[in-house]
Amino acid sequence: MSINLDDKDKKILMILQENSREQLKIIAKQVNLSIDSTKKRIEKLKKAGIIARFGIFIDPKALGHEIVANCQIKLRNISEEELNKFLAHLRQHDNVIDLLSTLGEYDLTCVIIARNTEEVEIISRKIRQKFKDLIDDWKSVINLKVYKFEYYNLH
Repeated sequence: MSINLDDKDKKILMILQENSREQLKIIAKQVNLSIDSTKKRIEKLKKAGIIARFGIFIDPKALGHEIVANCQIKLRNISEEELNKFLAHLRQHDNVIDLLSTLGEYDLTCVIIARNTEEVEIISRKIRQKFKDLIDDWKSVINLKVYKFEYYNLH
């Protein structure tokens, strides 16, 4: 479902992006709408898939995960079934916080959090060994600091 966003919809999205738990009455006041109209607009945005989910950003380092590694994974010519098993394994892995399909030289981006470099090495080695017949190449970089994360300027 595709919808055209007006300025009030964009302002609602900007407010929710800053604080997804903002009170409805505060949002309504800021966009100059009634609470009911504001609620209907949010529901419309959810139904259209523009708001995929509400959430928070957790800083992995604040939880003791000093290492955040972006792993670029190139796959060999594999079956759909093998791919689904691999993706299911990564989705269920406690240390994998992001998993993205990519277009280009690599097929997937997998973000792994770890307490230290030794732990990230063990985690990536175990994944690579378990799926050695599927993985053609694996390239990792360590994220040092987040300056911007999924923030959309809708002005």
